[in-house]
Amino acid sequence: MIVLPAIDIVDGRAVRLHQGKAGTETVYGDPASIAREFASTGASWIHVVDLDAAFGRGSNAHITHEIARSVDINIELSGGIRDDESLKRALDAGARRVNLGTAAIENPEWTKRVIGEYGDRIAVGLDVRGSTLATRGWTEAGGDLFEMIAMLDEAGCERYVVTDVTKDGTLTGPNVQLLEEVCSRTDAHVVASGGVSSLDDIRALLPLAEKGVEGVIVGKAIYSGAFTLAQALEVAGA
Repeated sequence: MIVLPAIDIVDGRAVRLHQGKAGTETVYGDPASIAREFASTGASWIHVVDLDAAFGRGSNAHITHEIARSVDINIELSGGIRDDESLKRALDAGARRVNLGTAAIENPEWTKRVIGEYGDRIAVGLDVRGSTLATRGWTEAGGDLFEMIAMLDEAGCERYVVTDVTKDGTLTGPNVQLLEEVCSRTDAHVVASGGVSSLDDIRALLPLAEKGVEGVIVGKAIYSGAFTLAQALEVAGA
């Protein structure tokens, strides 16, 4: 299983939020320095979220450029990618893969087109409360999760990043039931996100690998010292 350590960026700094809420930031330092540390530890991917872009209040694209220039690592970039211009900017900034969120819900025709054009360079973030999608930086409801999966599967989407937003940044464990249900509804790859608090949480996800969960995003647990990235990689067999 792939471990994707997360770097969430606000105003040029790496932060973690509680349940994705603006104003709950804990600051952890320079994103590029953290990316270099993750790469030197052995991570093959990092999950980068431009929270200023996600909340519609700015951009940290220059940080992604810096990370891509200084680190030989795959970048999955999320936040504010909603049209051709922002998608091109994200890819030009060094992202190997982009994670579409709000756009997939609010502009499905565009999403279908770019999935067809870019293939596995497009992932779709399914951020949910229960089975209801959350959009606009998790501030608005966006329809039914499984109806969206059916539509995107038909368009050829190859990967979903599934986040239970009530778990994100809480260190209360991943929503295994949600992940199992998503895997039962799609043949696409699934990346788990939200709530990982211990190495046992990663171990609990390993049986889902044969069902379609190919990776797990880990953020606050690493930053808070619950375990190290090296330990997570060892447990995941990455």
